[in-house]
Amino acid sequence: MTRRLLLICLLPIVILAGTKALAAIEVQDFDDPALMQRYEDLTTRLRCPKCQNESIGASNSPIAADMRARVAALLRDGQSDRQIENAMVSRFGDYALYDPRLDARTWLLWGLPFGLVAIGAGVVAGFVLRRRRLEDRESGSVGLDEYERRRLEALTSRHAAGSHGRRNDGGTP
Repeated sequence: MTRRLLLICLLPIVILAGTKALAAIEVQDFDDPALMQRYEDLTTRLRCPKCQNESIGASNSPIAADMRARVAALLRDGQSDRQIENAMVSRFGDYALYDPRLDARTWLLWGLPFGLVAIGAGVVAGFVLRRRRLEDRESGSVGLDEYERRRLEALTSRHAAGSHGRRNDGGTP
């Protein structure tokens, strides 16, 4: 009895899901396999204006169906891929393209990642160079001019001469 009830409850859901899948995307027929391949490529490269980040080939929205029909018609009219993309951009804006074109409005979009990498590399290089300079100063390997070298020798020899006559326990010699 419970199996029948479960079957009766699930049957409408299965039927509705199946009809939704069948009605999802219409099929465009092309005589030329090359045109069919171009159609598939274009419908994956063009974005649905209604759906968030979904291609027109995968979208079920009415506007995506309109775009797919327009792409198919333009392909049958002999338009190139670039001309079809331009037609979609003129009708739906730059958002219709997944990869925006490089022009005056999008130079920041394309250039910003490279600029940030260059700035980051400069900051890292600055830290590395500063660290090396500090290590060189601490180790004494910084090149001394003649005056500094004579002064250093005088100080070390005076210190060495003064420490020979003293005891380390703080007492008098």
